[in-house]
Amino acid sequence: MSPALERRSTPDWTAIRARAAQLPENAFDFVREGLSYSVRAVHGEAASGDESRSRHITGQQLCHGLRKFALDRYGQLAGTVMRRWGLRGTEDFGVIVYALIDREEMRASDRDRFEDFIEVYDFEEAFAPAGVAG
Repeated sequence: MSPALERRSTPDWTAIRARAAQLPENAFDFVREGLSYSVRAVHGEAASGDESRSRHITGQQLCHGLRKFALDRYGQLAGTVMRRWGLRGTEDFGVIVYALIDREEMRASDRDRFEDFIEVYDFEEAFAPAGVAG
């Protein structure tokens, strides 16, 4: 596990930037779109346009939302798409999120932590084609 992916109280920005540089822009687009999808799933459709309500979701909620978004969008090819982009675990979603925070394209709350993205679920199981997961 790389230093950015270890459990720690503050993210290792150097390691996050290095890992993020290895990931294609398609993976970043997927997380951006998946964030909106996940916010709607957690807070409902009204949350999309209502700035007065909190639209925050946790790292774990985002990871689960991204799984559902990938399966809805890519079906049984979701795992193949994730692997093609170099995504190997939920930590990689965290790398993308924190890279977007670093680029000031996203914001984090005081309660958000990088470790909220670590091992949320097993990628191979989560994206196994139907009938293959055990």
